[in-house]
Amino acid sequence: MRERPVAVSIGQAFWVWLRIAALSFGGPAGQIALMHRVLVEEKRWIGEHRFLHALNYCMLLPGPEAQQLATYIGWLMHRTRGGIIAGGLFILPGMVSIMALSWIYVIYGQLGIVSALFFGLKAAVLAIVLQAVVRIGSRALRNNVMLALAAAAFLLIFFARVPFPVIVLAAGLIGYFGGRAGLAVFRVGGGHGAPGGTIVADAETLLGEELPAHARVSPRQAARTAAVWLALWLVPVGILILWLGPDDVFSQIATFFSTMAMVTFGGAYAVLAYVAQEAVQSYHWLQPGEMLDGLGMAETTPGPLIMVLQFVGFMGAYRDPGMLPPLIAATLGGLLATWVTFIPCFLWIFLGAPFIERLRGNAAVAGALSAITAAVVGVILNLAIWFAIHTIFRAVQPFAAGPIQFDMPVLASVDRWALLLSGASIMAMLRFKAGAIPTLLAASAAGIALYLAGVAV
Repeated sequence: MRERPVAVSIGQAFWVWLRIAALSFGGPAGQIALMHRVLVEEKRWIGEHRFLHALNYCMLLPGPEAQQLATYIGWLMHRTRGGIIAGGLFILPGMVSIMALSWIYVIYGQLGIVSALFFGLKAAVLAIVLQAVVRIGSRALRNNVMLALAAAAFLLIFFARVPFPVIVLAAGLIGYFGGRAGLAVFRVGGGHGAPGGTIVADAETLLGEELPAHARVSPRQAARTAAVWLALWLVPVGILILWLGPDDVFSQIATFFSTMAMVTFGGAYAVLAYVAQEAVQSYHWLQPGEMLDGLGMAETTPGPLIMVLQFVGFMGAYRDPGMLPPLIAATLGGLLATWVTFIPCFLWIFLGAPFIERLRGNAAVAGALSAITAAVVGVILNLAIWFAIHTIFRAVQPFAAGPIQFDMPVLASVDRWALLLSGASIMAMLRFKAGAIPTLLAASAAGIALYLAGVAV
């Protein structure tokens, strides 16, 4: 047996978490792989079994699982303060990057070369979303029941515009009772998993196999934790509603993204379909192309992909600043969206992590997760088609027939350059296995090249 590492101070842990945050590109799969390599294989702070156990718990939660996994391990090592440092640093680089890019976007976005850059980004983003459909679908849709759940979710959200939270709830209930009944079709696992490599035994790591003292909490301690984090989350929302009224843009941002924080099962791509449609069609915070621009920003910066919600809040307040200067209102709107999106992530971890063992081997919970993951595939397919319509076609027209309603592309408005770039990006990622970052950079460069060549993009 290898010697266990010596104790790590919270100051030493700070620099490791900062390093992970700065390198956290590549979406949740890449971020989890990075944490596994650094924390399990390199530092040996946590063993393989405990790492995967923590990941499985985070997969049951709404919100970005990679950020919550960092929060969980930080909490295991250094209590609440460690969790705040690990989870907060995971968010910080992306928050700063998206805010800076948002300012550039609204100030210089109408410049031809900047517009051309984002024109290329949109094509690559479409390929990235399609890749997510393929990747998650290949893992989740392993029997006819899961295929049926995915198909039903797609039809309901694309053609009937059934709200995403309703689809998640229905799928979760189906999976819960199916798993509880012991049906084999609901035993399909979910999650990104950890990469292969050296298997590090828990007993050979800093945390070992022992349950830390701070994981033994009383009901009173759990209630106090819930009260603190619920207050940090919901008190600002309540103040905004009482002060500004429910129809003010800041109140709408606070309530809408608070709702999203509770239903973001299945990762960012799933909830972005619903956010995109609501932000564009209901709140009119964004144009369809702008949502794609924001997603492109999030794909090329470190941190959780869900950080794109900061851009949505930024643009919503920029368009409706009230008495404030537009850029000040936009900055506050972006920070507000970030606050109500991520504060619940800390609540789920600090409240639920001490009771994580109660979820191990629970067939009903596993069934719910499997069903939700299957439904999420259909939701992400909806997102891909929605993006494709608004990327490749310059005009759409609404179609409605009874409960069926969707945006139908005007075929004559096809943008041949967008179609060409999107097709090339899809081929690069799905056929030749190109990475997301190289594809985004190449597509952006192609957009700029078209602009310099005098092509209208």
